[in-house]
Amino acid sequence: MAAGYAELLRTRYAARLLLGTLVGRLPNATASLAVLFFVRAQGGSYVLAGALCAVYGVCSAIGQPLLGRAVDLFGQPRVMLPAAGLSALGMALLVTVGLEPRWPACAAVMIAGLFTPPLEGGLRALWPGVLRRADQVHAAYALDAVAQEVMFAAGPLLVTLCVAAWSAGAALLVINAIGVLGALSVVVSRPSREWRSAPREAHWLGALRSPGMLVLIGAFLFVGLALGSIEVSAVAYGDRHGGRVASYLLSALSTGALIGGLVYGARQWPGRPEPRLRLLVALLALGYLPLSLTPGVAGMTVLAGVAGLFLAPALACAFVVVDRHAPKGTVTEAFSWLVTAFGVGAAAGASAGGPAVQGGGPAAGFAVSGAAGVAALLVLLSMKRFLGDPVATGQESTGTENDRNGAVEPGFRAGHQA
Repeated sequence: MAAGYAELLRTRYAARLLLGTLVGRLPNATASLAVLFFVRAQGGSYVLAGALCAVYGVCSAIGQPLLGRAVDLFGQPRVMLPAAGLSALGMALLVTVGLEPRWPACAAVMIAGLFTPPLEGGLRALWPGVLRRADQVHAAYALDAVAQEVMFAAGPLLVTLCVAAWSAGAALLVINAIGVLGALSVVVSRPSREWRSAPREAHWLGALRSPGMLVLIGAFLFVGLALGSIEVSAVAYGDRHGGRVASYLLSALSTGALIGGLVYGARQWPGRPEPRLRLLVALLALGYLPLSLTPGVAGMTVLAGVAGLFLAPALACAFVVVDRHAPKGTVTEAFSWLVTAFGVGAAAGASAGGPAVQGGGPAAGFAVSGAAGVAALLVLLSMKRFLGDPVATGQESTGTENDRNGAVEPGFRAGHQA
């Protein structure tokens, strides 16, 4: 397994693109925590902090697919780097104007959210041209999902260290400056500069005109909802069993995802990815359901680890399915829509988990997670006919996956690249 990932990362530009994308996404991964620290340091309330975080999240969800469409039309450097600069400028504006009056602070956060660069979708659009074989592309999608778990674990630690060393305002500035450098590292690379989307049919729906894409978006909205409610429920469980217990559960969840993603990406999987995705989401839902039993801390930590095992594999498989079902010329936009659906679902899950925990305790909150996992599976099963083989159903696809011949042409212009 290690040898396979080592071979992948030794491929020219692979490690640079993965690391640059993760660093570039650091501001987005830590925005809620960094804004919370800043608002509290300025004497603002938790209500205000939550409102600003919500504004950022909504604007980011709106901006990602729109910027993704712009990337497909104009290329990565022309969109990614200006967007990263404007997003960082928005956070710098927040630090400058403070919290009073409220409307400039809100406008600053809106700018930061709307212009969050779609680096995640951009990286997945680059993989088929950078890597040599289709199995390496599959492994890269899995490694990408695993690396996100590491980033979401390390990012809050970096924010906390910056706040302790300097101030909450300095932490916002430093994190966003690092993010711009990460985006710069990606867009000045040769694969990013040379990448071109396939010619696209002019259509206002863009990637959303694919029925398969709509099914995926619906399913992963519920997967995100499950994850968001787990985070709230874990905090409530920790309140009953000791403050640090919540961090144990979330760490176990991330560790499970990391292990599952590494194992999944280390082997080649036969057959079409669509049936495999249904199986992985079924296993994911099966892992979420026992959480509502809320046993003791040791048992709950084990259940959280098991619940995380199939998250990264399901995401990695979903990326492959997106690649097969996105209409030609919309690959970055399509990946960005999946990111948006997952993020919106997580926010909705946090909102739904709160009242559930308030009314029925942690068990009720975890029950929301289990129900959301089952709902994701039901979407995939009930809409199975829209998520079949894109060739057999006559759907246009990007062609980057190239599962039919089992290989991706070498070079940066393979598949959907001009």
